[in-house]
Amino acid sequence: MALRRLAGASSPSFSFKSFTTVLPQAAETAPASPSYLAHHLLDEFSRPRASRDGERLRRLAAHLTAPAVESVIARLPSWRHALDFFRWADEQPGFRHSCYSFNAMASLLRRRQPAHLDRLAADALAAGCPMTPGALGFLLRCLGDAGLPDTAALVFDSARARLSCTPNSYTFNCLLDALAKAGRADDAEARLREMMVACGDGSVDKYTLTSLLKCYCNAGRPDDANDVFQRMSQHGWVDEHVLTMLAVAFSKWGKVDGAVELVGRMEVLAMRPSEKTLSVLVHGFAKQRRIDKAIEMFDKMSAYGYVADLPMYGVLIEGLCRQKQIGKALKIFEVMKSSEVVPDVRLLKNMIEAFIHEGDIATVSPFINENAGKLKPSDVTALYNVVLQGLVNHGQVEAAYQLLASRVRGVQGISDGLTVGANVFDTVQDVKPNSDSFNIVVCGLCKVKKLDDALALVKDMVGFGSKGKLLMFNDLIYELCNADRLDEGYKLFNQMKDLGVIPTEFTYNSLFYGICRRKDPNGASDLLREMCTNGHRPWIKNCTEMVQQLCFSGRITEALGFLEEMLKMGFLPDIVTYSAAMNGLCKTGEVDNALGLFRDISAKSYLPDVVAHNILINGFRLSGKLNEAQEIMEEMLEKGLFPSVVTYNLMIDVWCKSGNIEKAVDCLNKMVDEEKSPTIVTYTSLIDGLCGAGRPDEAIVLWHKMSDKNCAPNKIAYTAFLNGLCKCGRVETALTYYEEMMTKGFVLDTFSCLYFINALISNGNTTKGCELLKEVLQRDMTQGDDLKMVGLINKAVEVLSKDGRTSPEISILVEKGLISRAQTMGKKDGN
Repeated sequence: MALRRLAGASSPSFSFKSFTTVLPQAAETAPASPSYLAHHLLDEFSRPRASRDGERLRRLAAHLTAPAVESVIARLPSWRHALDFFRWADEQPGFRHSCYSFNAMASLLRRRQPAHLDRLAADALAAGCPMTPGALGFLLRCLGDAGLPDTAALVFDSARARLSCTPNSYTFNCLLDALAKAGRADDAEARLREMMVACGDGSVDKYTLTSLLKCYCNAGRPDDANDVFQRMSQHGWVDEHVLTMLAVAFSKWGKVDGAVELVGRMEVLAMRPSEKTLSVLVHGFAKQRRIDKAIEMFDKMSAYGYVADLPMYGVLIEGLCRQKQIGKALKIFEVMKSSEVVPDVRLLKNMIEAFIHEGDIATVSPFINENAGKLKPSDVTALYNVVLQGLVNHGQVEAAYQLLASRVRGVQGISDGLTVGANVFDTVQDVKPNSDSFNIVVCGLCKVKKLDDALALVKDMVGFGSKGKLLMFNDLIYELCNADRLDEGYKLFNQMKDLGVIPTEFTYNSLFYGICRRKDPNGASDLLREMCTNGHRPWIKNCTEMVQQLCFSGRITEALGFLEEMLKMGFLPDIVTYSAAMNGLCKTGEVDNALGLFRDISAKSYLPDVVAHNILINGFRLSGKLNEAQEIMEEMLEKGLFPSVVTYNLMIDVWCKSGNIEKAVDCLNKMVDEEKSPTIVTYTSLIDGLCGAGRPDEAIVLWHKMSDKNCAPNKIAYTAFLNGLCKCGRVETALTYYEEMMTKGFVLDTFSCLYFINALISNGNTTKGCELLKEVLQRDMTQGDDLKMVGLINKAVEVLSKDGRTSPEISILVEKGLISRAQTMGKKDGN
């Protein structure tokens, strides 16, 4: 039977009626023709297995022939019936499938049954079924259509030894086609070389190069594809199929302009571009957001009489909406409807979103009402939700709230002035909001912190018979707890559980955060027990917040008790939480208890980090236990931890205060070696330490080094430097830096300024001292009753009152009431 008949065979759509009459025995035992066998076998194998006549099949099997089998396979109603029959025939004694019956079966399996086709090819090899080159080529093409290039190559390579077939140029071309469909370019090139050796250079024809071109297109190799195209052009082998294939490939590669050029070439050659080609170009330009070119290709399609489908209209309309060309989008939408292409919900959603984005709310109502007639109620609700989401996304939460409230309460239930969005669906009276509707608006209200409106909407939702969504409950509970409205958060939490919405770890941790803010360890422990029961874990940041809040409030015992309770329930606080507790203990002066906690967690296999060590070092530093601070530093180094900048800053201050200035200097040098940039705190501590050690010259050098390192001094640095220089007797030098400080906009605090004034006076510079005293006294003396400051003022006034150069100024200050006459008694006593 001819191969081309096999290739064109298709399953008929009609069914066969079973015979109810019994044929004469003589007729069934006579030699059967192929048509006779096929007729009766079709009758049997069109039935379910259980209703087949086994005796009749045995009689028919005795006369089974390959042409009859081929005919039956091609005419059975489905591939399943055909495969069942094929396997039955293979089991009959004395029967052997031919290459044509194998190919008839292969033609049915080639599209959607690759596994069965793969097995069929293996059966053909195992049976050693002789094949002609044409039959072999047909099988290879079927394998290529099924995406089985490796199986095709195996059958081809086994043909000579197991199928008694010597491949020719046709079978090579069929193999190349199978490889081309899979984009196996390297394999195709190797087979082409093999073909030229076996069949000669002249065997390479139009069909060979067409397969190679297809292969390069599928493999994404445009340069190689172009080389093959040029070669085909030289031989005059370029036809409509070749140009279409290349144009589609160019479009997929993003080279849409090249594809358009090929279409133009087709039109010059009087070739008609295919519908697929133009469709691919429309989608290609739309993907590149070149909607003008996409519409140009769309118009070309219309000129050729091709009918666009919904996806094509969709990409054009959505592309125009993205470019805010709403008018053009509506025109194409009307063309689509006039072509009787029905828009789907997705397209309608995108257009509504575009209207809202452009603020064209008025268009939404007539647009939905005009197109909602053919939609299911659930689809209309989906469009309603798109409106709500669009309003929320574009900051019009109030309008979304009005719209939803109008559906739930009716327009009469909306407050005065709140009907702007309520008329969007004024003619779609039967639209019913669902859980998504409430979820969208409640989440939107939470974002703008309108929690009372959100709570009211939840109440309406329950009355409306909807249970809402998890996200809206989570958002609202979180915002309520964040606003310290914990009781309302708990009420909503219980309500969601009653509605059958299961709380998540986020829900519980939102409540846990609210409890921690209220510093309620008992409430936190109760909630932790419930979380444990439901398999949820607390967020450590909330545990840390609780411990910090309790410690800052001086409730250290409760903080430690909370940590113990967490451990009992199987929740392990991390080192950050423990560090928060240690920090709280240190700040309340309980540094020894902090050290005890540090030792305790170390014994529990925790590894305290650098931050934990820094907390202890700082605690011992502030409590004056400098040796203990150094011990913690040494312990940290023994553990292999690397000191941070904060560590070095703390230790520099410790060493300076303990008089170990050399270690402090070494520490600064080590920071530089480790490429840890010293901060203003580093320099300030060390400068203060050098001055305290009576080494002002080194302090001055370090001050300038600090400036050279682009570490600008601040008010605290200047204050420490001036005080240090005064202590070392370098008052005039301090005055220079004081004036520099003033030019940079920094002002000494009152106490430091009075100390500096007395240093100037003691150094003999009474004039400058008096000038600064006048400035201080003219300030708003908010701390005028501070005994130390009063003592410094009295001390300065006493000396200045006795100095003839400054005593007149002091008298003026007395007259102005800036100082009392009693403060000048030293002068009178001196007379």
